[in-house]
Amino acid sequence: MRSLGSRQIPDAADIVLVGTGFASTFFLSAILPRARPGLKIVVLERGGNVPHAERIERRNDAKFNADGYYRTTGDPNKKWRFSTGFGGSSNCWTGNTPRMLPADFEMRTRFDQGMDWPFSYDALEPYYTRAEEMMQISGARNSLAPSTSPYPLPPHRPSMPEVALSKAWPGLFEPMPTARASRATPTRPQCCGNGVCNLCPVQAKFTIMGDLSAPYNDPRVSCVFDCEATAVLTEGGAARAIAWRSADGNTGEIRADQIVLGANGLFNATLLKQSGDTSPLTGRRLHEQLGITGRVYLDGMDSFQGSTYVTGIAYPLYVDEERRRTTAAALIETRSVGRMRLEAGRWRQVLPIRLVIEDLPDEANAVTPGSDADPRPVAHFGGIGDYARKAMERADQDLARIFASLPVDWIELDDPAPTESHIQGTTVMGHDPAHSVTDQDGLHHRWRDLRVLGSSLFPTGAPANPTLTLSAHALRAGDRAGSL
Repeated sequence: MRSLGSRQIPDAADIVLVGTGFASTFFLSAILPRARPGLKIVVLERGGNVPHAERIERRNDAKFNADGYYRTTGDPNKKWRFSTGFGGSSNCWTGNTPRMLPADFEMRTRFDQGMDWPFSYDALEPYYTRAEEMMQISGARNSLAPSTSPYPLPPHRPSMPEVALSKAWPGLFEPMPTARASRATPTRPQCCGNGVCNLCPVQAKFTIMGDLSAPYNDPRVSCVFDCEATAVLTEGGAARAIAWRSADGNTGEIRADQIVLGANGLFNATLLKQSGDTSPLTGRRLHEQLGITGRVYLDGMDSFQGSTYVTGIAYPLYVDEERRRTTAAALIETRSVGRMRLEAGRWRQVLPIRLVIEDLPDEANAVTPGSDADPRPVAHFGGIGDYARKAMERADQDLARIFASLPVDWIELDDPAPTESHIQGTTVMGHDPAHSVTDQDGLHHRWRDLRVLGSSLFPTGAPANPTLTLSAHALRAGDRAGSL
């Protein structure tokens, strides 16, 4: 990897790319194989290039605490989790990779809720398959998310309750697709099943650093670490340069033919707002799913036999189209790591679960730039909408129905979690500039040489985890980027 110090940053490049997380890396992977030999790409990464072993040693370091990078207003309990540094949030993600379902791309058409996406499931399907191959996903195909090829790795071993659920709900209860290896690969060992997936101790989970650093070793690519992009500089209706500020206090500009923003939804939107973007939707529609952890206490049935953290996914509340016209869809994760039963002789007679509910974007939830006194962006989140609230209010009765085939003593749910760590919607994509910030490929409607990538583009937030979808979209955008 060619790493530049702040005094070595060139004045010009063909492409400037902001961030080294999933979106940036999968986009880079798509464009490099067909890019011309002399192409010059400069990548700006706000964090450092910290090796995995050092991250483990420094796991309590404030530098890796996302809270220090933004401020919040509105709901005092709301958090937004992410990681800076080489590989971005691949260093802290859990690794669940279900696909969105075809209906998720047609929310307005099918359910009169939210917005339709500017492309269909079928348009993204080949890129889902490519992303799954690149991440070496473990899983088993189902008809809900059609695919033309099997997963690269077999699914993880289920627990006894999950075996029973798969019989009770054929086709609607499946192994959770995951980037935690079910068996050893050339780059990763098998998952150890300890459940500390945000910083995997054995590196069994896909990360950019461990599995997809090759694009950054390309001689056409130079990386600058500890260097923050502060604004896109425009002239004559075009994006012409990126302003930057390094951790050692240096500042400057890089002129470029193309600029690509691959940061998360807080920072992509902040950069655009600081650059004179006047779209009324830039920074707005900040949203994510609502997560509720719980436990299904069992009578005489042991659990925890699964071979990874999250081993199952239940779809009955996700595919109910009549429900979705008035009430948010939800998926249910079942787990083989979690709180055991505090009762002698019955320690394992409990199934840990998490209910994940979609929430429609609300324009009042927004990101705005900080001030001179405190430059951190401000994330305002006033709370979940009525659509998600209806699903939360009926959770007890829904879960009783889903788990009725098990010998249930009782079901216990916690309060909603402060975050699902998914930052979505702040630079929404679409066909019409009146209702979106970018087109379907992330190209800004006003500045056509500026591209935005990542889940900030998402028009809606399905129950499925967004990482696989944003990675597949980055591959598609790269393929459609034309000659470079």
